[in-house]
Amino acid sequence: MVTFELGLIVCLVGLIMGAILGSLGAKWGLTVGLPTRIISFVLSGMPILVFLFWLHYPVQAMLGVVIDPFITASVTLATINTFAVADVIRTVLRDFPKQYMIAAQVCGLTPFQSLVLIQLPIVFRQTIPGLLMIQVTMLQATLFASLISVPEIFRVAQQINAQVYKPVEIYTALGILFLALCLPMNGIAILLRKRFTRDFSER
Repeated sequence: MVTFELGLIVCLVGLIMGAILGSLGAKWGLTVGLPTRIISFVLSGMPILVFLFWLHYPVQAMLGVVIDPFITASVTLATINTFAVADVIRTVLRDFPKQYMIAAQVCGLTPFQSLVLIQLPIVFRQTIPGLLMIQVTMLQATLFASLISVPEIFRVAQQINAQVYKPVEIYTALGILFLALCLPMNGIAILLRKRFTRDFSER
């Protein structure tokens, strides 16, 4: 349940904040888009484990505060997820063919109708495969939370193994569980990508 709660928080915060940040970055490239890309670039080069430890130990020591490890893990993973989602959203919006909106305007659609009937459906189809794969990665990354004492599923597995010492059975079961969760999501993402997405550069 702790893993589920952590994954849900990371997923919802990342998708909502990433969509907002990506939309703003596509609209205001220099003021929002450029800083977002720089931060995303830095985060992509930093191992999640290092970022998690840095926020949990040095930062809290410097500030003289003690924050619950669950909150630290949630903030860390949600931040990474937010900027990864923002990258996907911003790229699709930036590359969206302007002639689609011009054609909608010529056909007599209002800007709101063009947004709802033309732009949003296409953007949704372009982004959903990539966003699904990002969420799978973030679900797998929740395992790192065990290293700062968050009682998620990997830490529970460690505790059980310390009592009964059956590492092969315990970690095999854990691996099968994550395969059962992640493989279908990856499969759906690949299927959606092949069926619905297109290269806007072909326009």
